[in-house]
Amino acid sequence: MPRHHHHRYHQPTREYHVVVMGAGGVGKSCLTAQFVHNEWIESYDPTIEDSYRTQMTVDQRQVVLEILDTAGTDQFVAMRDLYMKTGQGFLLVFSITSAASLNEIAGLRDEIIRIKDDENVPIVICGNKADLEEHRAVLRARGFEVSQRWGAPYYETSARNKNN
Repeated sequence: MPRHHHHRYHQPTREYHVVVMGAGGVGKSCLTAQFVHNEWIESYDPTIEDSYRTQMTVDQRQVVLEILDTAGTDQFVAMRDLYMKTGQGFLLVFSITSAASLNEIAGLRDEIIRIKDDENVPIVICGNKADLEEHRAVLRARGFEVSQRWGAPYYETSARNKNN
């Protein structure tokens, strides 16, 4: 019976459940599709939620991200609570062209912290539609100010231009 000494060096692939949330119309699906498939999709059915599995290297380790792209369906509060319970990290997406969408993710963050009873849930803030600079309604400085207050990184992204 050969003894396999080498198996302990092979760490199993870690899986992380990442939930993408934000107001309707901020580009959550486009951002997720761009990240997972490297493609820009012009039209999306905003009521569909999708879950993607993608393998990548993070800090020299293979990880599997299970990404749940939530639909902008506010009526399913029970569903939303469930995502918040099961998610391990959250991408909160707003659009730089909509101040209301920034307020919406502030509400989502409060909810996540309440449901998880944890102030330190991993959250990344994403100001999407950065290609629409001429329609900007949220100053970059405002995004950074929120990120400082929450202790969460802030990125401005454009799913269309593949930025960030």
